[in-house]
Amino acid sequence: MTGVTTSAQSRTVPPDLEIAEAAEITPIVELARTRLGIEPDALIPYGHTKAKLTLEYVRSLAGRPDGRLVLVTAISPTPAGEGKTTTSVGLADALSSLGENAIVALREPSMGPVFGMKGGAAGGGYAQVVPMTDINLNFTGDFAAIAAANNLLSAVLDNHLHHGNALGIDPRTITWKRVVDLNDRALRDIVVGLGGVANGVPREDGFDIVVASEVMAILCLATSIADLRDRLGGIVVGYTRDKQPVRARDLQVHGAMTAILREALAPNLVQTLEHTPAMIHGGPFANIAHGCNSVMATQTALKLADYVVTEAGFGADLGAEKFIDIKCRASGLRPSAVVVVATVRALKYHGGVAVADLGAEAVDAVTSGMTNLRRHLRNVRDVYGLPAVVALNRFPSDTDAEVAEVLRLVADEGFAAYEATHYSDGGAGAQDLARGVLGAIEASTGGMQLVYPDEMSLAQKAEAVATRVYGAAGVTFEPKAARRLAAIEAEGYGHLPVCMAKTQSSFSTDPTLRGAPEGHTVTVREVRLAAGAGFVVLVTGDIMTMPGLPRTPASNHIDVDDDGRIVGLS
Repeated sequence: MTGVTTSAQSRTVPPDLEIAEAAEITPIVELARTRLGIEPDALIPYGHTKAKLTLEYVRSLAGRPDGRLVLVTAISPTPAGEGKTTTSVGLADALSSLGENAIVALREPSMGPVFGMKGGAAGGGYAQVVPMTDINLNFTGDFAAIAAANNLLSAVLDNHLHHGNALGIDPRTITWKRVVDLNDRALRDIVVGLGGVANGVPREDGFDIVVASEVMAILCLATSIADLRDRLGGIVVGYTRDKQPVRARDLQVHGAMTAILREALAPNLVQTLEHTPAMIHGGPFANIAHGCNSVMATQTALKLADYVVTEAGFGADLGAEKFIDIKCRASGLRPSAVVVVATVRALKYHGGVAVADLGAEAVDAVTSGMTNLRRHLRNVRDVYGLPAVVALNRFPSDTDAEVAEVLRLVADEGFAAYEATHYSDGGAGAQDLARGVLGAIEASTGGMQLVYPDEMSLAQKAEAVATRVYGAAGVTFEPKAARRLAAIEAEGYGHLPVCMAKTQSSFSTDPTLRGAPEGHTVTVREVRLAAGAGFVVLVTGDIMTMPGLPRTPASNHIDVDDDGRIVGLS
């Protein structure tokens, strides 16, 4: 089975910001009414181009039937970039251009990566969500609310220690950290409470980036105010001297945290360049958390559209697995089809080609690199039980011979691949992909499968993910991690799913191993309980929850001109 070949991206595409600034944006109140049938009193506008849906309106949709959910994932990420968000937007625009009622549901970008190495995360070229600068910088204030709620818990916790520590908390066991929505390595490990008795109890502390906060994961999994409050109350911040867990509800702070997050829980509505409705809401870390947009936004979109395109972080071994084993398990969501994004450049990289040489034709490297895409496709079909198609995001440097090899190799696996040029051509460049997705949905006869059942032990769940998805021989736990795992199960959390914190660059825990390594061992060095979010994090390798800035951060190039327009954001 092969997709219809389209022309390669042939025209010079202006910078993303230039395209976004030139866009004609439909007033959000008008877009909501004409495209979704939402009246103005169901919106909380943030200016003319973005709005939140009221929680009352979201609740009113409960009786409507659901549309079909399409999950966009990718092969293992490479330094060349694969364009997963761009493909998600292009696919939604393509579905709309074919006359289908479609919405794209995505994560909100974090300002840390925006000012760091990655830059903006609102799509690219002619497949973007707008207003691009607003979405990348502050947006509707959701991340600020999450930081405030997180840090209120920190403040109340330290205040409790200062005023006598009635709960008997052992400061050495406190796991809760403060957060900020920036990359700042100097804040990873700090000491608080210095300066005398009036300033509190000295103890070791640290900062994470906002997207790594458990509050972010909770917001993105909560389905109502009541559910949000309950999950916040279940956050375990540390332990007493007799080793009993201390929760946010023990500190009587979860109600105030809920108050801070009340409006942040409401989904955000914007649009693509082609005026396809877009819900951009939430953004948990794709390593330390589940890496998906909010359940509330996804469920709301499914009540409003026949097709909802969403994405999961990183490749299908990380993002898609967590989407299924954490988000779907908790919410009841079920994708009808999966799109695996690949590029010729990424396949050549996994075939051993250096980044600097990816522009040169190398059909043999494409063939070799197919091992990576092949395992992802087999995982989607055989492990997750879902139909999959390949979106071949075509770059100008791709040759016809390389593209033909990808289409042949994918067909040999029993899947369909479709060239897509949405970056340069917008939705029109992804129409073949959209038709392929519609066909896959109609031809599907099976249902989604979880990788492991709830009743397995946490170690068995890790083993299932490692062997069935990563191709590993097994899992080992360092002594400290093994003790922590046993303690978490003894506390009654053994039924929770596991969230594997692993490098995105490889099926293994070694980011330098390309392709599809087999027989490796996954070593868990740290175990973290996210009781409120409802999962247990198993940390492998050198996963950071507070990134640092590169030598030349993207912030060096971002500025505001004399007319007040932001420049240099990409």
